[in-house]
Amino acid sequence: MNDSSSSALLTDLYQLTMLQAYRAEHMEGTAVFEFFVRHLSPRRNFLVAAGLEQALGFLENFHLTAPELDWLAATGRFGSEFLRSLRRLRFTGDVHAMPEGTLFFPNESILRVTAPLPQAQLVETRLVNIMHFQTLIASKAVRCTLAAPGKTLVDFGLRRAHGAEAGLLAARACYLAGFSATSNVLAGRRFGIPVSGTIAHSFVEACNSEEEAFLGFARANRDNVVLLIDTYDTEAGGSQSREACSQASL
Repeated sequence: MNDSSSSALLTDLYQLTMLQAYRAEHMEGTAVFEFFVRHLSPRRNFLVAAGLEQALGFLENFHLTAPELDWLAATGRFGSEFLRSLRRLRFTGDVHAMPEGTLFFPNESILRVTAPLPQAQLVETRLVNIMHFQTLIASKAVRCTLAAPGKTLVDFGLRRAHGAEAGLLAARACYLAGFSATSNVLAGRRFGIPVSGTIAHSFVEACNSEEEAFLGFARANRDNVVLLIDTYDTEAGGSQSREACSQASL
């Protein structure tokens, strides 16, 4: 996604302190870590696997940069020999996972990492972070598609997302689960999702009347007219929007 989201330091401190202990105790045998859910509420009896592409990308590019290693050294928490070993650290393990979009149930592993114990330990936090978030959004989105069969559903969550990465990956997870489009322009470019949008209430308020706003917007966007009719009066706005679209098409 960007430099910060791909950094090997995007992890919990205890992963690194455990790693130092593994090295000191020569504990480098093969380990298996699995990502799964133990229980679901009675009204939410399945989830949708999502996030595998980002998880694999993180593992393929996993390494610590020289500035990151210098920062770790400056903390005084880690020995010089351990820090030297981190310069060569790459992920060499295997990943088995469900395809994205697969429905799964409690106690089913959706992602399994088999790797030397220090490697498997260090990548755990970021993998859980990636898989959990997108699985959460996809599982919510698929319920929206089930509740509105045959309807066009558009993700419009960027402005309320908790940061840029969340906004991008939420759009991706929604599309994976059956949404038709997103308002997120960068998600459209990056993931090939159709983009869609409306007209803002502020545009309506900037004009002298709803009718003027609707006509102006429709003239400027003849092939992409979606109007909000509830700025002042929903019923009156509805009749004006129909008239504006009719006039703009003439």
